[in-house]
Amino acid sequence: MMHYLNYIDGQWCDAERSLTVMNPGTAEPFATIAQASIADADRAMAAARRCVNEGVLSGVRPAVRTGWMLKAAAAIREMVDEGGLVACRENGKSLQDAKDEFLESARYFEYYAGMADKLEGTSIPLGKDYVDFTQYVPFGVSVQIVPWNFPVSICARSLAPALAAGNAVVIKSPEISPLAMTLLVKAIEKAGFPQGAINLMCGKGSEVGSHLVQHPEVDQIVFTGSVPTGQRILKDAAQRATPSVMELGGKSAAIVLNDAVLGTLLKSVQTGIFFNAGQVCSAMSRLLVQKERYEEVKAAVVALAEGLSIGQGESQSDITPLVSKDQQSRVLAMIEQARMEGATILTGGYAPELSGYFVAPTVIEATPDMQIAQEEVFGPVLVITSFETEKEAVDIANGTDFGLVAGVFGENLNQTLRVAQQLRGGQVFINEWFAGGIETPFGGVGLSGFGREKGQEAIYSYVHTRNIAIRLQHDNE
Repeated sequence: MMHYLNYIDGQWCDAERSLTVMNPGTAEPFATIAQASIADADRAMAAARRCVNEGVLSGVRPAVRTGWMLKAAAAIREMVDEGGLVACRENGKSLQDAKDEFLESARYFEYYAGMADKLEGTSIPLGKDYVDFTQYVPFGVSVQIVPWNFPVSICARSLAPALAAGNAVVIKSPEISPLAMTLLVKAIEKAGFPQGAINLMCGKGSEVGSHLVQHPEVDQIVFTGSVPTGQRILKDAAQRATPSVMELGGKSAAIVLNDAVLGTLLKSVQTGIFFNAGQVCSAMSRLLVQKERYEEVKAAVVALAEGLSIGQGESQSDITPLVSKDQQSRVLAMIEQARMEGATILTGGYAPELSGYFVAPTVIEATPDMQIAQEEVFGPVLVITSFETEKEAVDIANGTDFGLVAGVFGENLNQTLRVAQQLRGGQVFINEWFAGGIETPFGGVGLSGFGREKGQEAIYSYVHTRNIAIRLQHDNE
């Protein structure tokens, strides 16, 4: 098995201990990676602080950072095939989806390269005796904790704007799928960023992750992951009032109105809940269908699910494995709980007899109050429910503690917009789930977190505003 290293202070380094990474498609060990220690975390934070204090990243002309960002993007594109294969095998996702993560990562660096030299302040009129202006100032040391479902692209999503704004970054990769992230950083390393600007380590979250977010040198925390972990991090952040960006998942609903086009809807159902085996924070996990179309849509969705292929990522199957045995067990337990509460398993709901961590594509008919309709499953499980009135649909859609994304399907533009503007969430899709892209701001409300990633808005999560007010002296004073 190959052994992967951590990247600290411009050097690739090993550790006394290592972690084994499994291939979820085969349930067999795939590779090992150096397990970072508290001492490693301290070295990374010291390197990032030195980079900040010396001004070698934030103090250069912003156009210099633009150049580094574009070189990084080009190097990432050269890493697509090699990195995609590693991501496919460690994460279980399809080979093309794994390659797309690297392509998306390159786009993040290209996009924020264009913003590095456009963080412009404002002039504030205070009368003839004053000159007043604002500056956007990088926070300094940004600690970024990356989840296991899209480790490469989510890493780039936070890393690119942080670097463009002039922050030094310390990244903790997920223990389950940390390998492809090392290839991402190897590509970025070629761009020439200053030593200490980027640090990457894989360590136990309860040990290294907790140490990083409590570290006296941390100036900002960026976290994507589960609600319980995010809440623990926020408690630590509160001790020093550390600015944070939190993306904590969702239980997102798509509302299907009477005039929705079935073919359009089914395309979005397949990508919305079955892409990456449903391990997507913004997955279409609930489908709310107007009563007159309910039986038709239900039958079509069940047929769609039953027609999907199941297999390893390298075979380009429709349904790939879950990332781990624990995740598979958790999903199956939630399905069984739904059955015990009286929900109807329309299709799926079991683990296929394959040598990996698979769950068959599942459609469950449930009421809005059931656990399966309220809590995030993070698997290929769609809950379908009927409604009669527009108000009822909005109430059901907004009836969870989450508020990440939502969707509306229908041909009447006036009605779809009216419904969309009543939905609780940071992003609402109309007639296409996952519409938008890296150019559109993304983030949630409620238990889905706060702050925004992606789009121009995201870069302002990595700076604070400094105001400078000057009292002019006059000759007669």
